[in-house]
Amino acid sequence: MTADKLQLLLVEDDLDLATAVIEYLELEDILCDHSANGLAGLHLIQQNHYDAIILDLNLPKMNGLQVCESIRAEGIDVPVLMLTARDTLDDKLTGFANGTDDYLVKPFAMEELIVRVKVLARRRSGQVQRLTLADLSVDVQQKQAFRNNVELKLSPTALKILTVLLRASPNPVSREKLMQTVWGDEQPDSNSLKVHIFNLRKQVDADHDNKLLHTVSGYGFAIKESDKA
Repeated sequence: MTADKLQLLLVEDDLDLATAVIEYLELEDILCDHSANGLAGLHLIQQNHYDAIILDLNLPKMNGLQVCESIRAEGIDVPVLMLTARDTLDDKLTGFANGTDDYLVKPFAMEELIVRVKVLARRRSGQVQRLTLADLSVDVQQKQAFRNNVELKLSPTALKILTVLLRASPNPVSREKLMQTVWGDEQPDSNSLKVHIFNLRKQVDADHDNKLLHTVSGYGFAIKESDKA
């Protein structure tokens, strides 16, 4: 099974540095979008699913802390690596308070950037404790899920599946990536995923007209609101 390539976003207004980073990431077979200002970067984050974000602190139109604070307020849990020339404890504490996951001080070695990004991309950010879509929500810390304020009766595995789908929403998640994320290398047979999806759909959608769990034919599954006619 071939793992999906990492997809990153670099928000950096120094174009020489941005070019160097993107070229180095390409050598590591990592895909990377780029934005040169904070506001455009925020729009890309809102519209796409990234495994991690490399975010400069000092940006035009909207600085890195404002971008980070905005996405956390929206419940977006993509991990953020902040690039900064500031190395004081107060600056780092301010960044963590605004939702940053890690810091890298300029100038930095490309090898260290790659290592840190790969570590971050293995997990979603711990800064977000609640994932929501319409009237569906997951409390990550308490390991509970709710639809229209009614707690869903989910197994730990079903809750993991729901969390993965919500984190990617509205984008679909392939069956292969879902099984790898939930079970790792000790994967059960494919029927196990079918059973968990069946039970998850009963809990999430059975008593609601607004169906949120969708099968993407030939690919996988997605949690999203139905397309309006």
